[in-house]
Amino acid sequence: MKLHREGKGIIFASVTLSLGISCAAYLFTHPLVFFSLTVILVVCLGFIVQFFRVPNRAIHAKNKELICPADGKVVVIEEVFEPEYVQQRCIQLSIFMSPLDVHANYIPISGTVLYTQYHKGKHLVAWHPKSSTDNERSTLVIETEDKKQVLVRQIAGAMARRICFYSKAGSKVEQGEELGFIKFGSRVDVFLPLEAKIHVTLGQKVKNRADILASL
Repeated sequence: MKLHREGKGIIFASVTLSLGISCAAYLFTHPLVFFSLTVILVVCLGFIVQFFRVPNRAIHAKNKELICPADGKVVVIEEVFEPEYVQQRCIQLSIFMSPLDVHANYIPISGTVLYTQYHKGKHLVAWHPKSSTDNERSTLVIETEDKKQVLVRQIAGAMARRICFYSKAGSKVEQGEELGFIKFGSRVDVFLPLEAKIHVTLGQKVKNRADILASL
């Protein structure tokens, strides 16, 4: 396991601030206050570090299978109309990431990036029905070798204030490479053709790269 690069600056700043607070408490407060405050700071630092963890996981997907792009819980499996790019009915699968889940996101299937777009927006709770269209979000569309289109949308939640995504339109992407990162609470939506075969169930806990989301 390693730490994601998006978290290194935050972790360094948190450690520096915590050491400063702890030293001040040691010099100017009662020992019990110093001890209590130090415990709280260590717990907070532990939470921040675990949030930016990146576990080592092997990919075992077969041809035309999509890996899960995110850790979390499957909260939506339904047929919807996708208005931003595909502009037709698709199967939407949504994975909600709690603050305790890994928040690095990954490319679910290899192909060519047709479209990327970042949208500023609100910060509704990630499971809110309108979060997919109203929240801060990024959209990525991948076309496979078979000319199938897969849309992946990162959605910021109530706690999240920054979405990072790395792919550019026209580039080639490989299954399992980094798609991006959402800082502190979020959701990832995947829109697939109606003929896609779904391999997850509603309410299932999934792991990025390790679990198969669907096949085309």
